[in-house]
Amino acid sequence: MSHELSFQELEEFRNDFHNARNEVVARAAMRNGLLEASFNPEVVGRLTDTFSVEVETDNVTNQKQSGRCWLFATLNTLRHDFGKKYHAKNFTLSQAYNFFWDKIERANIFYDAIIASADKPLSDRSVQAYLDFAGADGGQWAMAASLVKKYGVVPSYAMPESFNTDHTSALRDALARKERKDALVLRKLVNAGKTEEVEKKRKEFLSEVYRMTAIAVGEPPKKFDLEYRDDNKKLHLDKDLTPSEFFNKYWDVNFDDYICLTNAPDHEYNKLYSLPFEDNVNGGIPITFLNEPMEYLRNAAIKQLKDGEGVWFGNDVLKEMDRKTGYLDTELYKTDDLFEVDTQMTKAERLATGEGSVSHAMTLVGVDEDNGEIRKWKVENSWGDKSGRKGYFTMSNDWFNEFVYEVVVRKEFLTPDQRKLAESTPTELAPWDSLA
Repeated sequence: MSHELSFQELEEFRNDFHNARNEVVARAAMRNGLLEASFNPEVVGRLTDTFSVEVETDNVTNQKQSGRCWLFATLNTLRHDFGKKYHAKNFTLSQAYNFFWDKIERANIFYDAIIASADKPLSDRSVQAYLDFAGADGGQWAMAASLVKKYGVVPSYAMPESFNTDHTSALRDALARKERKDALVLRKLVNAGKTEEVEKKRKEFLSEVYRMTAIAVGEPPKKFDLEYRDDNKKLHLDKDLTPSEFFNKYWDVNFDDYICLTNAPDHEYNKLYSLPFEDNVNGGIPITFLNEPMEYLRNAAIKQLKDGEGVWFGNDVLKEMDRKTGYLDTELYKTDDLFEVDTQMTKAERLATGEGSVSHAMTLVGVDEDNGEIRKWKVENSWGDKSGRKGYFTMSNDWFNEFVYEVVVRKEFLTPDQRKLAESTPTELAPWDSLA
């Protein structure tokens, strides 16, 4: 039933608004902005930077104007492992290297999806989802793990950041435009039954994607010399390593030992889900989520931190966050009080309506406990050292409960029943699912 606004109603709204309280609040909000006007100073006293458990870290990384947080968070856990093992806590890995291969692999799997769905109309919801995802930067932990497993890693100096890795929008748009046009060509060939020409065109298109990415990012090295000074200033040199040799020699990491625990209360708990729509490497690690109540995510994350290892986690970082101080707290801004409205929703309601999403990935590197009570968490972000406390954020446990959706932990920290579930056949999620 439609409703046309009348001028009488609008005049009633105007009269309702005009009172001394609203006029004072409006002046403060217009001059200082909504967030500053509603900032809650009580948060400052409880989000201190002291933690009972911390992974030893130092410098932070900076993804700048790119959507590579998922890759930064994964490589941060690996570099901290290297730093702990080889006493080189400020050693850094190249995100540009794995970013390059993601563009090639992601284009390949995109063409697969387009070929497989060629019999469906362009207006089909799945086809539209694939076209929307063309050239994208965002990703999941399993996508980064797949790239490392196949291509290894290199130190940051072996393939440094470039303008186009720091600012990915132009390359992202160019690849999206190209891949969408390629999709039209491939669909036409498939529907005409020209199988051989389809494969010929796919190879041609992938070569063009390689060329575009190499021009924008630079080609990845085939070999490099590992050279670094440890924390005691001792020089180390290991010559002529391939990226895969480097990873296999210096890390003892089996990605199959890890699982992504998710807390999505709009989905059934104690169930394994998969998201093949976002898989980026054919033959790689499939994206799966074991959906569990929040207590299991907290407990597994704490166990891993106490074992000296950071935790990749997916979250909705823009909710109740102050970039300057690095505070993450559900009571950070009192905007409902400012407006005199109620916008509170449950976590399930936020996911179901699109208000909540997994918009960012960071690394848990500490927690503060007091007799079993979690006071706060230490978070390593990838926004450089000018945000937060030299790049580190402090998160309340309430924020963890409300806005954290995924943690990647070793399977040894699961219950026996959860370990069995982790090996079960997952239920496939649609490309438009709230976890996508």
